[in-house]
Amino acid sequence: MSAEHLLTSLPALEAAAERLYISQVPQERAQAEQMLRVFGTSTEYVAHCKTILDNSTSPYAQVLASSSLIKIVTEHTLSTSVKLEMRAYFLHYLDSRGPQLEAFVATSLIQLLCRMTKLGWFEDEAYRVLAEEARNFLEKGTTGGSQTHYLLGLRILNMLVSEMNSPTAGRSLTQHRKTAVNFRDQSLYKVFQLALTALRHLHGTAADEKLKEQAVQLALQCLSFDFVGTCLDESSEDLGTIQVPSAWRPSIEDPSTLQLFIDFYCATQPPLSNMALECMVRLASVRRSLFSSETERSNFLSRLVNGTRDLLRQQSGLAHHANYHEFCRLLGRLKANYQLSELVGLESYKEWIQLVADFTISSLNSWQWASGSVYYLLGLWSRLVSSMPYLKGDAPSQLDVYVPKITKAYITSRLESVQAVVMQGGEDPLDNEEQLQDQMDSLPYLCRFQYSETAEYLTSLSDPLIAAYRSVGTSTAGQDLKQLEMLEGQLTWLVHIIGAVVRGRMNTTGADAHETMDGDLAARVFGLLQLVDAGYHTTRYGEHSRQRLDLAFLSFFQNFRKVYVGEQVMHSSKVYLKLNERLGLNDHSTVLNIMLSKIATNLKVFGSCEGVVEQTLTLFQDLAAGYMSGKLLLKLEAIAFLLTHHTSDYFPFLSEPSNLRNRTTFYHTLARLLFMEDTPAKFKSFVAPLQQVLVGLASASSSGSNAATLRSSVPKETVIGLFRDLRGVATATNSRRTYGMLFDWLHPAHFPTILACLEAWADTPEVTTALLKFVVEFVLNKTQRLTFDSSSPNGILLFREVSKVIVTYGSRVLQLGPAGDPYGQKYKGIWICITILTRALGGNYVNFGVFELYGDPALKDALDMSLKLVLSIPLNDILAYRKVSKAYFALLDVLCHNHSNVIATRDTTTFAFLLNSLDAGLKSLDVSISSQCAAAVDNLAGYYFKHMPGSESPTPAAAAIAEHLRQRPELLPQILSTLFEIVLFEDCTNQWSLSRPMLSLILVNERIYGQLKQQIVASQMPDRQQHLAACLEKLMLDVQRNMEPKNRDRFTQNLTIVRHDFRTKV
Repeated sequence: MSAEHLLTSLPALEAAAERLYISQVPQERAQAEQMLRVFGTSTEYVAHCKTILDNSTSPYAQVLASSSLIKIVTEHTLSTSVKLEMRAYFLHYLDSRGPQLEAFVATSLIQLLCRMTKLGWFEDEAYRVLAEEARNFLEKGTTGGSQTHYLLGLRILNMLVSEMNSPTAGRSLTQHRKTAVNFRDQSLYKVFQLALTALRHLHGTAADEKLKEQAVQLALQCLSFDFVGTCLDESSEDLGTIQVPSAWRPSIEDPSTLQLFIDFYCATQPPLSNMALECMVRLASVRRSLFSSETERSNFLSRLVNGTRDLLRQQSGLAHHANYHEFCRLLGRLKANYQLSELVGLESYKEWIQLVADFTISSLNSWQWASGSVYYLLGLWSRLVSSMPYLKGDAPSQLDVYVPKITKAYITSRLESVQAVVMQGGEDPLDNEEQLQDQMDSLPYLCRFQYSETAEYLTSLSDPLIAAYRSVGTSTAGQDLKQLEMLEGQLTWLVHIIGAVVRGRMNTTGADAHETMDGDLAARVFGLLQLVDAGYHTTRYGEHSRQRLDLAFLSFFQNFRKVYVGEQVMHSSKVYLKLNERLGLNDHSTVLNIMLSKIATNLKVFGSCEGVVEQTLTLFQDLAAGYMSGKLLLKLEAIAFLLTHHTSDYFPFLSEPSNLRNRTTFYHTLARLLFMEDTPAKFKSFVAPLQQVLVGLASASSSGSNAATLRSSVPKETVIGLFRDLRGVATATNSRRTYGMLFDWLHPAHFPTILACLEAWADTPEVTTALLKFVVEFVLNKTQRLTFDSSSPNGILLFREVSKVIVTYGSRVLQLGPAGDPYGQKYKGIWICITILTRALGGNYVNFGVFELYGDPALKDALDMSLKLVLSIPLNDILAYRKVSKAYFALLDVLCHNHSNVIATRDTTTFAFLLNSLDAGLKSLDVSISSQCAAAVDNLAGYYFKHMPGSESPTPAAAAIAEHLRQRPELLPQILSTLFEIVLFEDCTNQWSLSRPMLSLILVNERIYGQLKQQIVASQMPDRQQHLAACLEKLMLDVQRNMEPKNRDRFTQNLTIVRHDFRTKV
């Protein structure tokens, strides 16, 4: 389309652009997008976009042109002269027409300008002066020009910092960091100074709020810059130390900088005021070494403390939630970045700590309003308390005065919140698990600071509530349900708090008195436990408030277990003296019995509540995982009962569809306990219920020969549950002895039934996933458990079954048509299938030469089907789905290592696909994938080098590779080029792994290697080409033409030297 033709069709284009951006009809938008997307597809449309910008007044056409240009400059290569011409044009366009543009058009054009600046940063000096050019906009706005120019200048600077701080799609992280670091050193401080100047200029004036917002946002962007490449998440609640460059020292130490943000905060409303506070949070987080002396740092801290003190005195702006939240973060940072001794040494400390304490108590009481901010305040006080042992000197910390008050305020406010929620409704703090956990992490430090006082207070609150709960349980009259819900909620809080306090014992030393108080509080919880599953309370299992109470008990058990049950615990602990005195629990064995009894009860009565079941099984699993606690469990009668009565008749949760995942955990834990003892007879009785199900399935399928009958006569939930259970048992087999018991039970008797199930439900992912995941666990040779006797054929027999599973599943899944959810319907089963094969091939329990020797097709069939399965997935999808890519590249690694002939004998199209996928895998950000791909390439190229036509030992497979490379000569050089680019020009943590295949690739591409070196050198900027060429000349120094280990090591050393020499001078 010519420019003249474009001008004549401009009205139609403007109408289409308007439909694209504002039409409410999806079909219209799709048609418009189809018509207009061409403008972003090629560099030839740059002139067309410029024509639209020059001639159209439609904001939608303008934004179409600028967004298309962003796509072009990001994804395509333009000459430096064209880009510089474009850059000058856009700067002039913004200067001359910017004030009249719609805001979204200006934003798009500014983003285009900043994207070009970032991508061309090292190409020409002109790109690196954008900050100065933005200053010209600011000056034009202050010397009689329009405010719009001032706003444009600030927006350019904001977008520039944002663009420099964000990785760009299609560019490596190394390239991004290189530009970002240079921008940080050359321009960022100038931009920060411009932001401070703008704030001073705008503060106290009647300037537009947009200007003030852009100015404070710019200051915040500069302080939030990723200075050292730590990729801090801006939304992260836990801000680390800010590594501000030393050049910023004058501005940070200048008292007027902090005062400017305080004054700006006081004079504005959200969102401006809370951004000013966030700037103060960042300033409070700057690194210690930035300051020129300890005196300067102390003065800075004093200004921060005095500033927050004044804001607390006046309560300035704290009625706004956004301000309030940031202010709490600021208080939290004061202790996170400074020592208690530094705070106590300040003149204003005494007044400051009192004001902070009052503010904290007020916040705790305003729980509906401040729920998300309490985390920072509790964190502040817990860190202050934790520092007390290290506080030296005579200056009083005042913590002994305020911490008990804050602790009581927290506990009281939580109990009062229950009453308010039950009576008035609203959001319940108990339902916010994340906030609850955060608070319980900080609380133990506060509670154990003046522990006797806190323990007495908790006891005084618990006793009347437990007494009231007891009376409800024994009463037969009608109950006040709201009152009971309130009671359950308050007890839930107390159980959580007592559990957290008991866990705090792990972080304290000494005092037996503390253990006595732990025992006193724990006795209340264990006493309450005797009431919850008796009397009227047994009718409450379906109520949400009751389920939360049981979750609190499970949390308490976990905390108590970590401190007072297991390997490190003294039997004479004072806790058990107190528990024995009050409840007759004299050691951790009796406590374990109580816990186990509660676990069994929960699994019986909370079948339909997945949350309680999951947490109950997690506790059970953790108890069984400890060596000593596991041995103690085995001595209990309840465990002996569980090991023989574990069906849905006894535990209804097993028949609930929502608990299918939990079944695996349940059986894993039971089998783990079973296998602690060498008892084959017990194993037989343990698997009897599972044996019964398998026999029933065999009967329904006519001994595995009639899959259709099986599907029609057995519910799929039975099959899913069975394989979930079997997977749990298989996971628990960690030795040759235990695995042997499982193998001998299942093989050969039950494998025909397993195959029949796979055949019957091959199109049902819920069934196939459960079945295949069992097989993937069953074939895994972890801890060398799959070690059979030298005369045993079991390894070969197991692989035959694996082959049947892969072929049966693969032949069915390849027949399925396109799916709405390709991952769930197809890819998930495929990646599990190829993981089965990978584990079987790499398990070292099968001699694969036997199959070819005796004409057994099992190996060939499994390999052929696996390759068909992976080839049915587009490469983009393999790379997009993480689990698929991990499984795929692990298979290629194993195949190239042990079965190179399988890859070599494919057709050329398939061979090219596999090598291209390895090339893509080398570029993966996942180090394990790129290392696997490097190993696969090394093995394949090494095999070809040793056996290629003309070598001492040529093979038909190597001849097949030679034919593939004759048809597609670019395959191996492309991989070598990729490896050079990554190793030389990027920061890779697995450099050694990536260097290994390079020598074998060079040796099989000797003729092309010289050309490749010239291409790599030519790809660099002119001033670096000579240096890189000189470095590459050293690469093959003293390297021989062989693949001996010493020779390979010499090459790797040379490569490291080349990389170091090149990078140190760039």
